[in-house]
Amino acid sequence: MNIVITGASKGLGKAIAGRFAADGKAHQLFLCARTKHELEATAEELRQRYPHAQVYTKTCDVSDKTDLMAFAEWVSGKAGKTDILVNNAGIYLPGSAYGEDDGNLESLMLVNVYSAYHLSRLLLPAMMEARSGHIFNMCSIASLNAYPNGGAYGISKYALYGFSKNLREEMKPYGIKVTHVLPGAAYTDSWSGSGIDPHRLMEASDIAEMVYAAAQLSPQACVEEIILRPQLGDL
Repeated sequence: MNIVITGASKGLGKAIAGRFAADGKAHQLFLCARTKHELEATAEELRQRYPHAQVYTKTCDVSDKTDLMAFAEWVSGKAGKTDILVNNAGIYLPGSAYGEDDGNLESLMLVNVYSAYHLSRLLLPAMMEARSGHIFNMCSIASLNAYPNGGAYGISKYALYGFSKNLREEMKPYGIKVTHVLPGAAYTDSWSGSGIDPHRLMEASDIAEMVYAAAQLSPQACVEEIILRPQLGDL
């Protein structure tokens, strides 16, 4: 399978890439992230652990549409058709909608929403022609419930959820699945140094396992939504 994952150098993206690579099949993984050395380190780690998987990387700033277009062209040139697309790239900037820094909303929308919108549109024609494929959009619990200091981040995740739900309806006739993934707090690099006990949070592998499981179903079944929270609830 040809599996495309954005924001794959660390956190949930890295965990999802690792889960697919670990299943023993000769998948082709096409990974992108903004920071070259982190992306290449992740790819080398995956190659060492899972030599049967083919791991390809390309640095890409998903907030830049030109970069996204180049990434999509690169993927299409190597893979032809994408089987699984995981729109995982995202950033978090705290603040209140009325008082946060000017530009927060624009920055968050570019990375959290427009990247998924544009990359999906670029890769979908081949998927639609083949009448198969699966798109996972990494939303958030913040897509469902507003919370203090969520500000523009919450707005962007509500928007991504709306895009994902709309795309699900549009792709039904083409046999393409769309899954909205809405995780609560999972322990990734962004939580290191926060002082919060890692055991209070989910593990990145928890989300990866659910994405992998949803991708294994028959063509007749689609997991539309995955909601995961820490056992003790949201923070």
